[in-house]
Amino acid sequence: MRPDLLLRLLPFSAAFVAAYLLMSRPPWLGLAAGQLGVQLVFGLAGAPLMFVAAVIVQLWLARRRGALSVPAKGDDAWFQAGFYVLNGPIEEAFFRGLIQGGLGALLGAPVGFAVGTAAYVLYHRLGWPWADTLATALVGVPLGLAFWLLPGPPSLLGVSIAHIGATCGFLGPGPYLLRRLRLV
Repeated sequence: MRPDLLLRLLPFSAAFVAAYLLMSRPPWLGLAAGQLGVQLVFGLAGAPLMFVAAVIVQLWLARRRGALSVPAKGDDAWFQAGFYVLNGPIEEAFFRGLIQGGLGALLGAPVGFAVGTAAYVLYHRLGWPWADTLATALVGVPLGLAFWLLPGPPSLLGVSIAHIGATCGFLGPGPYLLRRLRLV
């Protein structure tokens, strides 16, 4: 996970912070709480729904490919979940806040949504096979729409919480659960 921190999450975070500071804290980055109740309902309802959906997609993909990467023990699954608590908000800040929000402010919300979502999905191709990469659209599309369409000022809160649920379902805890239930 150290290479992931250094090669991906640190540069994403640095780009977001630089934009925040250089552009005088623009609201389109999504650092506001938005309508807090709406954001929390979306995130707290979305996280378990996306977890289950991601587990189902991972089960289908694992059966199709005949392999699944599974944490060795429960404590490793929990460690990975902790990493995804960091990963989800950073990815959302970069792809939703910086790319989608920035392009949305510059060229219009539909352009920001399309480019931000495409960038989010395609960047996963750097390390994943096409089937897994395309599965990220099942997260990218609804979270991109939520960032754009939820009432109130743009907020990363709800989409970040939901993202954590999806990632934990697709990687780490989700595959661990599939193995424990003997579904793979």
